[in-house]
Amino acid sequence: MFAKAVAVSVLALASGQLLAAECSTTVDSTDQMTFGTKAIEISKSCKTFTVNLTHSGSLPKEVMGHNWVLSKEEDARGIAMDGMSAGIDNSYLKKGDERVIAYTKVIGAGEKDSVSFDVSKLSAEQKYLFFCSFPGHLAMMKGAVTLVD
Repeated sequence: MFAKAVAVSVLALASGQLLAAECSTTVDSTDQMTFGTKAIEISKSCKTFTVNLTHSGSLPKEVMGHNWVLSKEEDARGIAMDGMSAGIDNSYLKKGDERVIAYTKVIGAGEKDSVSFDVSKLSAEQKYLFFCSFPGHLAMMKGAVTLVD
C-alpha cells in the first residue's frame, strides 16, 4: 500500500512539473534583420519572465546590432524614434524612458544577453510588442507579446 501511495505521489509530482509554465524563452537575431520568433506567450502563472537574446549572425553590433525591447504596442515607434539619438552605448534607448518595460543591451555576432522582468507589469487586455531599437530595425524586427492563462 505504501509503495502504491509513493508511486501515485511521484506521478502527481511529475505531471505537475510537465504542466508548469515556461517562464523563459530564447530569441535569436540574425544579420538579415530578423528575430527567430514573431510571438511570445507569457503565462499569468509566471512571477518573472526571462528573455535570452542571441545573435547568430557574423556582423559586429556597430554594423548589425540587435536588442530586445518590450513595450505597449502603441509606444514602440516613439521609443525607437526617441532612442536613435541615445546611441549604441545606451542600446538606442532614451535614458529613463518609462514606456520601456524591459530590454537587453545591443549585441553583435556570437553575443548573448538576457533580461528578466516582473510579469505583474503586464495586463491581458493590453497589446504588447517586442522589437529591436537599433535605428531602422523596428520595421522588420518585431513581434507580439501576450499574457495567457
